[in-house]
Formats: sequence, structure tokens, C-alpha cells
Amino acid sequence: MKILAIIPARGGSKVIPHKNLKMLAGFPLLAWSIRAAQQSQYINRIVVSTDDKAIADVSRQFGAEPIERPASISDDHASSESALLHVLENLKESENYQPDLIVFLQCTSPLTLAEDVDHCIQKLIEDQADTATTVTSFHYFVWKNTASGGGEGINHDKAFRPRRQDREPQYLETGAVYVMRTDGFIKHKHRFFGKTVLSEMPAERVHEIDDPVDLIIAETRLRELSRSEQSKLLPKSLKALVLDFDGVMTDNKVYVSESGQESVRCDRGDGMGISWLKRTDCQIVVMSTEANPVVSARCKKLAIECYQNLGHSKYEALQTWCSNKKIHLEEVVYMGNDLNDLECLKNVGCAVVPSDAQDDVKPYAKIILENKGGEGAVRALCELILNREPNLT
Repeated sequence: MKILAIIPARGGSKVIPHKNLKMLAGFPLLAWSIRAAQQSQYINRIVVSTDDKAIADVSRQFGAEPIERPASISDDHASSESALLHVLENLKESENYQPDLIVFLQCTSPLTLAEDVDHCIQKLIEDQADTATTVTSFHYFVWKNTASGGGEGINHDKAFRPRRQDREPQYLETGAVYVMRTDGFIKHKHRFFGKTVLSEMPAERVHEIDDPVDLIIAETRLRELSRSEQSKLLPKSLKALVLDFDGVMTDNKVYVSESGQESVRCDRGDGMGISWLKRTDCQIVVMSTEANPVVSARCKKLAIECYQNLGHSKYEALQTWCSNKKIHLEEVVYMGNDLNDLECLKNVGCAVVPSDAQDDVKPYAKIILENKGGEGAVRALCELILNREPNLT
């Protein structure tokens, strides 16, 4: 089944200028929806509809296809449906491609997880529905002002207010995920045609970005959610942490004196994280492509193994090291930042990169940290491991 995710993302926003690119917990707002789609079991193509070059560039950076939206459907009055229809028309004309299902994701709902997306898709398929949307349980009393100036209950009789558990269940539309059968959507041109089913999301993941304060709230909740979700991506049996040096334990810059002597910048916090992890049975080793005395000096101070001058054989060195230690590759967490780390990242149990890693390697990472290399990325990873397995001994 061909399932296409479409994420509308205009460049114009009056309340929060360039809202879709605002940084949130280390990533642009748009990136959170792209990542949810990428981690879906069902979605096999992701398109971002935009009128903005910067948004198009970020879409590509995080693995989505941008499709340019004309100005006529990019103003404040344009409907989301018009953007979806434009994408479908574009793909039909250029590729003769038409998906079976459309998954419309709102990038203003950054707390949405792949499991929320997948549950909505499953609900539509299993219930043989035409459309589906995410909702959350709603138990509040809603009021309105009447013409006479008084208050009147909308979803209740103000003279009779039963307990929450005695009321008929009601649901609030989250605005996060909508799933539609493509043929029906093209015919009806709106998102709720035919039989609509409801896919419930937990309340803690329901949050839309409309005002500046929403970004502050989302930042806190996303950091908590990210740590929880990232810990699930670590190997169930975690035996080793393998680290690249340049760009991971350093900021990827080198200082060269007049005499040609090199020095680098490291983060003391990384050393603290390593010292904590060393108290467990998790083995730690540094593997560096180049030979440099600063690598040996830093690893000696931290009392961890290091291997240098590996050239193009870094993956072979990793395999040999694992074999000697009787550790399986799937029991390894590897953090790198560049193309010379690619084979290692592809073949270990959990591939990790700092936030400023090269774009070409990010798609192969299970975890992209908020921290940059040499700016606490190693400590953040050590803490993630220890928080999941405080008794890793």
C-alpha cells in the first residue's frame, strides 16, 4: 500500500514569524513532524508543501521532499486541503504517482509520535473507514455567551452536572494527524468525508504551537519526551560505547601553532559523563581515523582505550575489537559525526550523532542528540544510558 505523508508548512506566520523553523529542543519545529513520519511503520513517502526556500532546505536536510506551493494557496486564507490537493496534482502530473492513503500531519503539533500516526492509520484500515483523525479524551464543561449576556452550557445542561465518570465520553480533536483515502479526498476535497473514525492520543502529547508561550511549554515537554523515547532506542543488551574523537569529543576544529603543533577543544562535562559510565560494566573505547597525540593524551587522562590511524578500516577495527571483547555489534552504541563513521553507524545496535553531524550521516542515526560535538554530546549520551539502566553493573 502506498501511503504518503504531507506536511503543509508555509513561510508566513503573523503571530510567530517563521514559526515552522523556530528551534525547539535542538531541532526546527518542522523536523519533529518529519521524524514522526520517518519512524512510522506504514508511511513510505514524505512531502513538505511550502512556499519558502528556507523551509524547503530544512525539509531536504531532514529527509523529506519539498514541493513548491504557489502563492495563490499560501496566504492566511488558504486551506490545508488546497495544499494537499496541489501536492497530489503535482505528483500525478510529474510521476503518475497517486497514493492509496494520505496522512496529513500538522507541523504545529511537535509532540506527535510515530505510534500516534500509526494508530490512526491502523484505525482507518481496521475499521474500513474513509477518514480518521487523532483525538484526546475531553471532560470539561463548555460554555458560550448568549444574546442576553448570560452564560449557556454547550455540551451540558447547567442545571444537571453529572460526574465525569457518569458522562458520555467526548473527544477533543488534537489537530495533529488526519488520514484519508486518496480517491475520496480528491472527490470530496475535505478531510472528513464518509465514515470517520477516532484515534485516541494521550493528553500529554497533545499540544499545538499557536502563540509564543506554546513554544516554551513544548520545549519542556519535548525534552522529557525525547529522553524517554531515545532511551527505548538503546540496545536491550548494551555492552559497549564506541566514540569517534574529532567532532564528537571535540568541536571538530583544530588549533595550529606557528611550529605546527596541534591542539583541540574538549568539554570537561564529557569527561564527567564518561567517569560515571565507567563505574558500570559498559566498556568505552575511542576510535579515530587520524593519528594525533591529543587523542592519546585525552584518552589517557580519561583512562579509556583508544585506537588511532585507522584510515578507511574503522569498521574493520570495530569488528576486531568487538570480536576480541566477545561483544556483538548489536550490543554496541556508536557515536560518530562524518562519512568515515558511516559503516560503523550502519552496523551497530544503536547509531548516535551529535546535532551538528554531517547531513549525509544523520539519516542513519537512531538518535540525534541536541548537543553539538565537543559541547556535551558525550555527556548527554552517557546520561541517557545511565538513566535507562542506573544499575548497569
